[in-house]
Amino acid sequence: MENYLANSLRYSGMPYRRSGRSGLRLPAISLGLWHNFGNIDRFETGREIVCAAFDHGITHFDLANNYGPPPGSAEECFGRLLRGDLAPYRDELIISTKAGYTMWPGPYGDWGSRKYLVASLDQSLKRLGLDYVDIFYPHRPDPETPLEETMAALAHIVASGRALYVGLSNYPAPLLRRAAQLLRELGTPCVIHQPRYSMLDRWIEPALLPALADEGIGCIAFSPLAQGILTDRYLGGSIPGDSRAARQAFLRPEQITPERLDAVRQLNDIAQSRGQTLAQMALAWVLRHETMTSVLIGASRPAQVIDAVAATRSPPFEPEILNRIDQLVGPLQPQ
Repeated sequence: MENYLANSLRYSGMPYRRSGRSGLRLPAISLGLWHNFGNIDRFETGREIVCAAFDHGITHFDLANNYGPPPGSAEECFGRLLRGDLAPYRDELIISTKAGYTMWPGPYGDWGSRKYLVASLDQSLKRLGLDYVDIFYPHRPDPETPLEETMAALAHIVASGRALYVGLSNYPAPLLRRAAQLLRELGTPCVIHQPRYSMLDRWIEPALLPALADEGIGCIAFSPLAQGILTDRYLGGSIPGDSRAARQAFLRPEQITPERLDAVRQLNDIAQSRGQTLAQMALAWVLRHETMTSVLIGASRPAQVIDAVAATRSPPFEPEILNRIDQLVGPLQPQ
């Protein structure tokens, strides 16, 4: 790629949704850097993916301290882009990061203590080359640290200028309600929650989505394509050598069962009848919720980003289509 100049029409096609009751709006499609942006990956490919995303209106880029591999290298990669191609556009970007998994040895390199969260974010800011991130999350609840301490650390992080907003990730509904109340009392309301959600994993529907609506908190779903199962990668029945299932990267071959493949093939037939790819339909299905602010996609090449953005132009779901999808995916839900 030559010197990067962003597409002048980048905001013409992407819808932006308000995150809960906050003033923050996010693109319906956001890019996560969980995979393919570590030191083991080709930097130029990551650069092409990020630039394609921004050119198509994706302004939100989601990281975590442990993304790589090795841990921290995704932030270093994105920091390099922020110093280069994206330098003129910092104020057009929403950059988030998280802390909650193991980053260094000893008792202070994991979970949700004030010590760990503040120290980890300071390290993330150095890797990114930023004075602040737009959103900071605790990556998971800490069963041993008092919730009050974790929430007070988040309020301190905002008050100290290290982050503009705070979110929560992987919090079940009762804990989310308690955390949201504490953050309001501290004057730093939670603006967004990041749970796992897809057609094949609907755990957030009974309690978490209603809680988010009640609390005025937005939602950004990760793994909306179920680690690639809800794409055309596995429709042929074989496991491609470069797939996550082949590499056992958060998707194991034994999860590609005949029952799942049969349902996915039928879902693909539905998608084709709607004039879209299976991935596009799966993303649109997640975005159908009024409380869903955005979906986080991963990508290994720019074409996947462009395909995902097209999901924002999906036709509405007719009731009979939603019922058919329910029939297909209902038996496949985690127990």
